[in-house]
Amino acid sequence: MKLKLSCTDFSFPLLAHEQALTAIALLGFRGADIGLFEGHGHLKPSAELNTPAASGAKLKRRLAAHGLKASDIFLQIHSGFVEFAINHPDNRRRQFARDQFLRTLEYANAAGSDHVTILPGVVFAGESRAESISRSADELNWRVAQAKAAKLQLAVEPHIGSLIDTPEKALDLVKRVNGLGFTLDYAHFTRAGISDTRIEPLAKFATHLHARTARRGRLQSPLKDNTIDFPNVVKALAKAKFFGWVALEFVWIDWEHCNEVDIVSETVQLKSLLAAAAAKIK
Repeated sequence: MKLKLSCTDFSFPLLAHEQALTAIALLGFRGADIGLFEGHGHLKPSAELNTPAASGAKLKRRLAAHGLKASDIFLQIHSGFVEFAINHPDNRRRQFARDQFLRTLEYANAAGSDHVTILPGVVFAGESRAESISRSADELNWRVAQAKAAKLQLAVEPHIGSLIDTPEKALDLVKRVNGLGFTLDYAHFTRAGISDTRIEPLAKFATHLHARTARRGRLQSPLKDNTIDFPNVVKALAKAKFFGWVALEFVWIDWEHCNEVDIVSETVQLKSLLAAAAAKIK
């Protein structure tokens, strides 16, 4: 099995963006996941999406200069999960999120990416989980249609604090939205003590993978403490006929103890482990 391996640009927040891309290329990657994050990271939606086509084209040229391709555009229009969640009860906030999403599709196309990741929303206080889920599904169905028209694949990332923080909840949502994919990160489930066996059914819907080592209680850990069976993850992807990118996503931020690992060394080790596992699959 041949894996397309990429690395997240937001793995290197202390470097300028040009330097981060240089690091990604030096580590032997040919793809770069782009974090379009308002709260952190190099590129901010409030700036990049003012002129999405021009900004996206500029990014594509910058990536090409390093021999890289945009493997994903990951949109987060606020530093928090709630304020502009796609399923926010406030219609004005939802409309703003829709507008930013449409601009992101234009940006992704100009940047040369064929994949966009967003967050799935949260369960809002004062309403039932069923109401929050229903509104998320409605918004995602609209977004999938827009992405399809733009010849882009849309995915959501099941994550800590979201309305799909277990594999079973994630499966329930994706089955409500035809064409939706997952940007799958086992670590968000592993941290909660959820076994690989429970996570594995999500591979069928994965269109992108975030790979980092983790254990119960830690979203990100050194490889020596890791409990995710990555060779088996690769087998599950092969079985599901996965053809997307696998992005190494070690991050260095003061959240969930993520600033307690050596980003470069752990990236190199996991990259080698994944490549070796893929090489064994014919």
